[in-house]
Parts: sequence; C-alpha cells; structure tokens
Amino acid sequence: QVIPLPKIPLENLKSAIIYEAENYVPLSIEKVYLDYQIISPLENNLDHYDVLIAAMEKEIVDSYLSVLKRAGFQPLAFEVESQAIARALVEKETSKNPVLLVDLGATRTSLIIFSGKSLRFTTSIPISSQLFTALIAKNFRISTEEAESLKIKYGLKEKFQIRIGSKIRKERGEIFEILLPALIDLTQQIRKYLDYYRSHEFHEHLSEKREISKVLLCGGGANLKGICDFLSMQLKIPVQLGNPWVNILPNEKTKIKLSFEESLKYATALGLALRGVKKNDKFITR
Repeated sequence: QVIPLPKIPLENLKSAIIYEAENYVPLSIEKVYLDYQIISPLENNLDHYDVLIAAMEKEIVDSYLSVLKRAGFQPLAFEVESQAIARALVEKETSKNPVLLVDLGATRTSLIIFSGKSLRFTTSIPISSQLFTALIAKNFRISTEEAESLKIKYGLKEKFQIRIGSKIRKERGEIFEILLPALIDLTQQIRKYLDYYRSHEFHEHLSEKREISKVLLCGGGANLKGICDFLSMQLKIPVQLGNPWVNILPNEKTKIKLSFEESLKYATALGLALRGVKKNDKFITR
C-alpha cells in the first residue's frame, strides 16, 4: 500500500509510519514485520512523502527464517514476491504509464499494477498453470504428465490427435476449447482489477489519469502458446511476455544457459537477486 505522510523529520518517520500503518494492515502491528520505502514522484515535487509499506505476519516470516538458518544460510533480507517481480520486469524500475504484471504460476496467478516508481496494487487469484493441466487431463482421461506435454506442445493454437498406446483416437481435440472457461475466468478477474484501478486514487500524482498501457506476463504459465494473443484480444490492450533479464543483461545477445522460456519461471528469483549488489566486497541493499 502507498500511503501519504507529512514531510516530518526523517528520524520521526518510522514511528509515524507504524502509527499510520494500523489503518491499513488487517492485523495487530505487534504480530507483523513492517517495512517501508519512500517513493520518489515521477512528476513535480510533493509537499508530502509517498511511502510504500509492506507487512507480513511474524509467524510466517519466522518459519522461513528458521528453515534457512537450520540449512546453514544467513538470510540478508525478506521481500514480498510482487516487489521482486516488478524489479525484474520493469525496465529501470520506472514506468511513465501504468503497467499490469501477471505472474501465471503453478498454483495461483498474481496481478501487480506498477506505475511511476512503485507498486500500486497487488492481488492473487486461484487460476493457475496446474489448473489448465488438470482440465486437459480430465477432458481426455489421460495422466497429468501427458496433459502437461500436450499443453506445452500445442497450446491454444493447434489441433491434434491423441495417441494412447498404439491407438489413435479418431476424435480431434482442441486445448483452446477445453481451457476456454478458465481463460474467460482469468480475463474477467483481470478486467475486474483493471476497473478497480481506474476508479481509485493510488497517489501517483500524474498530470493526468493514465490507463494501463500494457500487460507483461511471466511465470511458467506464460509459455502457453497463444495466451498473449487471447488476453490481448479480450482486454483490448497489448499483452506480451515480460523480460526477466531487462535489468540484468543490457546486451540482448549475451548468451546464458537458461532459455528465455525457462527464465520466465524465475522472475521472482531474478528480482530478488537484483535487490542487492556487490560493492567493495560488502553487500548493500537498495
């Protein structure tokens, strides 16, 4: 959540944020870890601070901390997933026009609206790549592994015949028809949050209200053939694959062992890596 605060001395800002956060965090402040970042305006100077706050239950964070320490690691920072994804996909972490980031993951889909130099809104919906696979498996009465293979090979575009053992089923199936109800649900969910964004103020302080300019997809589900075209047609805005390397590899011709398609699964990890850089043999956080 981005919240406005008066321009008080920086040494007093932390206590003011903790006090104000009680109006936004649906849990007792004593039960969460809370952090914040002052957001620089994209246009003009402000007579107040815009502050991005993030909170997570201590019980959840401490469970991760315990596992990592028992594995011999010393954690340097914890971060909400949406912040890491935005750092990976948004070039120079700045966007003059609002952009929607969609992380189509294995178990859920995250929707992230980024504008200016900050997250503005984030939520998750229970539509996933695994759901698509399960629908294909159920429809054709095949294993999850076979369904996953069909999904990757044919996507939403191509028709095919299904071979089971030495037999080929005479009927022709089309994955698009099988996944259409789930894809329509996904589209409606995205449209609902786009409408929510249009009708609310998110402290962007732009000279004029701007529409979402494009949608960037990441996550393993983003590799579903034809999904960009389908969503673009339904939402009436450009939809394309995000580039998780945009802030890491300035030279697009740089060769890496991980394929671009595979790297879409690791947008969160790459964004977390970008959080810190080595300088003078000391780790510093941005």
